[in-house]
Amino acid sequence: MNAHYRSVFSPGLFTGRVIVVTGGGSGIGRCTAHELASLGAHVVLVGRKLDKLQHVASEIVADGGKAFFHACDIRDEEMVKSVVQAIVLTQGRIDGLVNNAGGQYISPLEKIGGKGWDAVVSTNLTGGFLMARECFVQSMEQHGGVIVNVIADIWGSMPGMAHSGAARAGMLNLTETAAVEWARSGVRVNAVAPGYIASSGMDQYPEDAADMLRGMRETVPLGRFGNEAETSAAIVFLLSPAANFISGAVLRVDGARPQARMGWGQVTAAEEVQQRDAVKPFDGFHRYVAPKVFQS
Repeated sequence: MNAHYRSVFSPGLFTGRVIVVTGGGSGIGRCTAHELASLGAHVVLVGRKLDKLQHVASEIVADGGKAFFHACDIRDEEMVKSVVQAIVLTQGRIDGLVNNAGGQYISPLEKIGGKGWDAVVSTNLTGGFLMARECFVQSMEQHGGVIVNVIADIWGSMPGMAHSGAARAGMLNLTETAAVEWARSGVRVNAVAPGYIASSGMDQYPEDAADMLRGMRETVPLGRFGNEAETSAAIVFLLSPAANFISGAVLRVDGARPQARMGWGQVTAAEEVQQRDAVKPFDGFHRYVAPKVFQS
């Protein structure tokens, strides 16, 4: 394992910047927090499980970065208000928000109950709205800032996860709307839409979904799963000054999967092609651990 994050971005790019990462205790959020900290950001981890946040913060500090953390259920409006207030009081401002927290479960549409629907929509849409609103009202309206909402591969439908698809589609529209309304305050708002990413979130699915998960790569033209570092790179780019004229946009990280069509024939790149320089995996995260479903 390398000693440090291998980012493609310039060292010190975010020196002194305060960036909040929700869902920072695992998966894409953990990876993004590591990359941002490696580039000089003061990273503030937000999530429900304090032990996970403490663990990631300790990793970042051990690697020479700066990390802080707050336990918060982003579905709870008053808790969100309090946590954002605490961040502003201790850090002085919020320069960036990575709205990454989310979750869902596999179920056919007709078997999703009202409580299950509300839980997923509250996490993947309402919680993201509350975090964005409070970061804007309590800091960014006065100082400007950047928001990146992490959504999902929702194009063409999301069978088996209709609750998540509906919420993520709503988050995309919210991104576009906020980009217009908050531009007057010098705030940019964009989204990143990961496709099939080999992240720790896959460990949350039941064992009987393992074969399906492993087989999903066969529908991706680039022939493989993406990884956390490739997703983080897209998020970090949108947070960076290089994206200062990009707002209201969505950056897909999905290996062209939504473009694959029945009847085209072989669309998946062969294994030897997958190692060509233009498409081979970018393994920038030195602490990455593959999901258990790919370890067996």
